[in-house]
Amino acid sequence: MKLYFETSNFPWQPERYRYAAEQMMLTLFPEERPEYPEKPLPKDMSGETNAAVFTLHRGKKLTNVSALVFRLRGWHNGVTRFPSEKLDETPEEVYHTVQHALKLAFYKAGTALLGTEPPWGALTGVRPVKLPTRALLAGSTPKQAREELEKEYRVSRSRAALAVDCAKASVEAGRSLKSGEISLYIGVPFCPTRCVYCSFVSADVGRTFKLVEPYVEGLLREVEETGRVLRELGLTVRSFYMGGGTPTTLSASQLDRLLSQCEESLPLEGCAEYTVEAGRPDTITREKLEVLKAHGVGRISINPQTLEDHVLEAIGRRHSAGDIRAAYGLARETGFGCVNMDLIAGLPRDSFEGFCRSLEGVLDMGPENITVHTLALKRGSRLMEEGGQLPDGTQVLRMLDFSGDRLKERGYLSYYLYRQKYMSGALENVGWSRPGRESLYNIVMMEELHTVVSLGAGGVTKLVGGGKILRLANPKFPQEYLSGLDKVLGQKREIEAFYRQ
Repeated sequence: MKLYFETSNFPWQPERYRYAAEQMMLTLFPEERPEYPEKPLPKDMSGETNAAVFTLHRGKKLTNVSALVFRLRGWHNGVTRFPSEKLDETPEEVYHTVQHALKLAFYKAGTALLGTEPPWGALTGVRPVKLPTRALLAGSTPKQAREELEKEYRVSRSRAALAVDCAKASVEAGRSLKSGEISLYIGVPFCPTRCVYCSFVSADVGRTFKLVEPYVEGLLREVEETGRVLRELGLTVRSFYMGGGTPTTLSASQLDRLLSQCEESLPLEGCAEYTVEAGRPDTITREKLEVLKAHGVGRISINPQTLEDHVLEAIGRRHSAGDIRAAYGLARETGFGCVNMDLIAGLPRDSFEGFCRSLEGVLDMGPENITVHTLALKRGSRLMEEGGQLPDGTQVLRMLDFSGDRLKERGYLSYYLYRQKYMSGALENVGWSRPGRESLYNIVMMEELHTVVSLGAGGVTKLVGGGKILRLANPKFPQEYLSGLDKVLGQKREIEAFYRQ
């Protein structure tokens, strides 16, 4: 889609607003990609079928931001107005005012042409919970926070209520945190096979087996150095999360060595939540579960994604729904009292009826946490490159609406959510929990409530403090991580510098 910016009476610096326009374009017209023509805006736009023209005009009392959108079915002009005095505020305040007005103008024009509105309205970005959280902390009631989403951002009532419920969990989690506490993530980027939808840095362990042991050795060194820095700074780990990939692709002895190093080096004395993703049932053995249990791990994930065998085959899994149930039973036998299970709405060859059967099957097992994801078509995934027989956006919306209703009926509460680019129907991922069994790590990580130090390939540390967030990225792939390990270890000094300030 061609995107044009015009200005009148105001030095707009339109390049600042390109991202806002692109976000709304992806929400309304996900098949499009932005183009910025070098030639000036044509005087005659008749015959144009795929463009948006943004204009700002400042009047004495009101400023108009308009989005004139052209599509095959015709054109429509969306307009948003705000008091002109807002343009005399600080540059950052002006930016937020104008970019919100631009998005809403684009939204009005686009939805008029589409004849429908998406569930999240004009709200873009991966963290929709931040707005109602901010409102609640400022003294708004949950009802007022929900109404702001509905009126200011055109969010549907059901999604606004979902966001507010998660905001309440975020506020509660934030109030439980103490000064000097952080969360810690360790990434193990190996899986038995690579799922067709996956774009993470995880590698097929069958092809990269020779890297696994050196990778564990590298992690041991990074854990030791990180522990030294955290203890010198007087920081303690409140929640610990080992993810991937699939950490249980490691052998029982490798898991034992890694967790022993964590206990020896990291300040885990006050750790309230200890999670390891077991994830794939074809990596779970009694011996590995006993190792996790012996090291105090209290929460694990066993992630089916689906309980439909033909869908498991379509996504590249080498196990059956029966294997998932067996792994779950083994985890309970081993004494795990908190299990998370993931499902994905919109998988290849799945259907609304098949998704409902999967959800009911998971509910029958009775995990404490259930995360319902929406399939996102990610660059670098086989699914993006090769395509597949996917449910359409209408079916995916039905899947999510059914899951929300059914989970609430069974006593689960929504406690965190996020969105991603190229997500089917521009929908969401939602974490559901039995009351009191919410994952603190999931909340603090998604809502950026405090520092999360990330170890391993692909890890991104987020240092939070003083109104700032500083990101420190490790190399993405195992081989790069190992070859750059000395640099990774040296980067821990930046954690020291951040907290010394």
